[in-house]
Amino acid sequence: MASPIIDDVAPKRTHDFGDLARSALSLLAAAIVMVFAVFMGGMTRGVESDAHTAAQAINWLANYPSTVLTQLMTIIIVVTVLGQLLLSREWPQAAISAIAMFAGYGTAWGVSTLVSGINDHTLAMALLSAATSFGSGLLPDIYAGMAAFLTAAGPRRTRSTVKWGWNILYITAAVMVVLSWHSVTGTLVSMTAGRTVGMLIRFIVGTQNKGVWGEALVTALNGIGLETASLIRHQDPVDGRKGSLDATLEDDLTTGSRLYDLHTTDGRAFIVSVLDAQTHTAGYFKQLWDWVRFTSVSIRRDRSVRDAVQHHLSMLLGLHNIKLPAPAPYGIADTDESAILVLDANTIAMPANLKTLTKADAVAYMRYLSVANRRGYTHRRIIPSTLARLEDGTAVIAGWGDGDNASSAANTALDKVQLLTLLALLIGVEPAVDAAREAWGDLTLASIAPFIQKMAIPSTTRSLDSWNKQLLKSLRGKLADLNDDDNGEAGEPVTLARFSWRSMITMLLVIVAVAVVFTQLKPEEIIDALTNANPLMAVITLIFGVCGWIGSSISLGSLMDRSKRNNTGVFMSQVAGGFATVSMPAGVGPSFVNLQFLRKSGYRSTAATAIMSAALVVYYGVYFLMLVIIGMFTGRNMLSGAIPTNTLVIVLGIVVVVLSVAMMIPPVRHLVTKQLVPLAKTYLNQLLDILSQPRQLAISCTGALFQNITTGLAFWSALHAFGYSSNPVETTFVFMLAYALGSAVPTPGGLGGVEAALTFAFVAVGVPQAVALSATLLHRVVFYWIRIPLGAAAMKWLDHRNLV
Repeated sequence: MASPIIDDVAPKRTHDFGDLARSALSLLAAAIVMVFAVFMGGMTRGVESDAHTAAQAINWLANYPSTVLTQLMTIIIVVTVLGQLLLSREWPQAAISAIAMFAGYGTAWGVSTLVSGINDHTLAMALLSAATSFGSGLLPDIYAGMAAFLTAAGPRRTRSTVKWGWNILYITAAVMVVLSWHSVTGTLVSMTAGRTVGMLIRFIVGTQNKGVWGEALVTALNGIGLETASLIRHQDPVDGRKGSLDATLEDDLTTGSRLYDLHTTDGRAFIVSVLDAQTHTAGYFKQLWDWVRFTSVSIRRDRSVRDAVQHHLSMLLGLHNIKLPAPAPYGIADTDESAILVLDANTIAMPANLKTLTKADAVAYMRYLSVANRRGYTHRRIIPSTLARLEDGTAVIAGWGDGDNASSAANTALDKVQLLTLLALLIGVEPAVDAAREAWGDLTLASIAPFIQKMAIPSTTRSLDSWNKQLLKSLRGKLADLNDDDNGEAGEPVTLARFSWRSMITMLLVIVAVAVVFTQLKPEEIIDALTNANPLMAVITLIFGVCGWIGSSISLGSLMDRSKRNNTGVFMSQVAGGFATVSMPAGVGPSFVNLQFLRKSGYRSTAATAIMSAALVVYYGVYFLMLVIIGMFTGRNMLSGAIPTNTLVIVLGIVVVVLSVAMMIPPVRHLVTKQLVPLAKTYLNQLLDILSQPRQLAISCTGALFQNITTGLAFWSALHAFGYSSNPVETTFVFMLAYALGSAVPTPGGLGGVEAALTFAFVAVGVPQAVALSATLLHRVVFYWIRIPLGAAAMKWLDHRNLV
């Protein structure tokens, strides 16, 4: 019999997200060991004592120096592992493993130095042992170096010497602990630190994909009765290389698979989909994330490629069983590193033309889904690419690999919501709802209304050009009209998310804000300053603070379209910026709030970023011009020596070097030129378009000027509150210069840095130190501390109106 024709290439190196997860777990394990060492030292010492008592048989080894054992084991491990790598001509892997070993030793040295440098020596004493010393040699570095080396050379399931290397390392560790040469804590911390470093290196450089290919794949196919005549690898549609990883209808949208055209000796044609274990890891983590993120709905989790492919097979067989057209599976095969799904090539659907869909097409897709849902099958991820057609034009839904059977009512409702929303984006809300009424009926539509939420819609669907924030609201409104008055409460939204990014960020801001308040607030100093202040001038300082909000509102609002501008909302967003400042460096918090406010006001992300950036350009441009102009007339230059001369050029030089090196790397250069540059051009064009409107720009500059002047005059009035008279123009200049320097400190709101800079600056120009400090505290009360509760209230006001 003639040899089969095989056109294939070996699988490429893969960045396995499992390595990244394992590095995080190793780091967590090291942290737990340290906590036990500090707070449960008695338990650790008890374990060591038991080990010493239980191993009297090897006490004769104590007659040998500890370095003899460790060095011998190190040589055995390194020589055997590198020997296998070099004999296999895996040159890069050998070099990477050696580099990882050096990195492991360096990590042990760094951790030892860091722990020894801590004033509290409790942890250091727990790590110390007879064979280690306080300082850079606190940890036994053999475990860190060898753990990093073996991790980078692995995984152990693919190389026998790596597996035996780990066994030798574990035995060595046990012996060294039993003989009291190394402590349990030091051994575990060193090993987990090396494991963390090795996993990070392995993830960064990637590992060789050991998936089945070529003749081995032909052998696996022969095992399920397919005598191969030809096996041809599909070309990557992006750059022409073999090995497509993009989801395609040819294997029912299996993400990360390698595809082949198979022709058998008896003339049959098949599609062979090979899913490798390493590429499946990212999909499994996505399932875990959805499981954590969603509540009230079930999420399946396929731990291995075998589970994933077998489940996909059962889904397709189930669809055929209920007489729905779907790719016809022939069978599956699997190896240690890959799972193989074979599909009949004559049953593969074609992509639907999304631009020509009609209401009749929508009804057909909805009826297809309805048949599947009635038998308990749910899709779980209906996106544009899942809409397909057979050769005769029959509408089918593809991509059932992520679906499940015996599904709950919540999962069924989510399927319908995803399809209804997708079709509403493609053909319009009215036709989509009419099609749904025809296919599903009014009662079904009323029952799925509570599930129409952004959380339920896949990001691929939301990325369509026709998506906007009003779409789901329009759909809910249409379905609400179908609801009977008696069932009015059925439209209440169902809780789908365990948490949202907004709630997480808000909670984080609150935690940071509380921490800042309780650690940095010095009530006795502030109370003394407020008690001694002139009440009238203190009130004037507060009025100037409110004027600052008005100025920033004018500056931002003038750049927005009149149809999208809510004047009260703009002002409240500036007040809310004061709350965000407590948790972020100066300037970052208000910008974050402004960006969220613009998005909620109807702007797409790019346009919102452009408007927010334009407001910043205006503010800092006016700020700089004021400094230059006032400085020319006042002649103040007293703070020039406070700025390090070479800092800016050093930072600029580092940025240029890093950018230049990055652009020398082809993948990075390709990413920048093909993806980032177009986004940057779009953003810059929108920014320039905003800044090229004279009237809006003039108003925005006026608002920024008013904001800067009133903020400076607030400090002038604060000085007057303590009986010190000064020139308002010079006071504004000194304040602006000192505030700019203090805000550069990367603390929430420039806390600490601003107070020090203002006090130092005004003392330098002749203001008594007590007055300068008191005025600074009063100013910060008005512009920082009072803004915390007011900003929190404004944030709540905006949140209730869905404006942030």
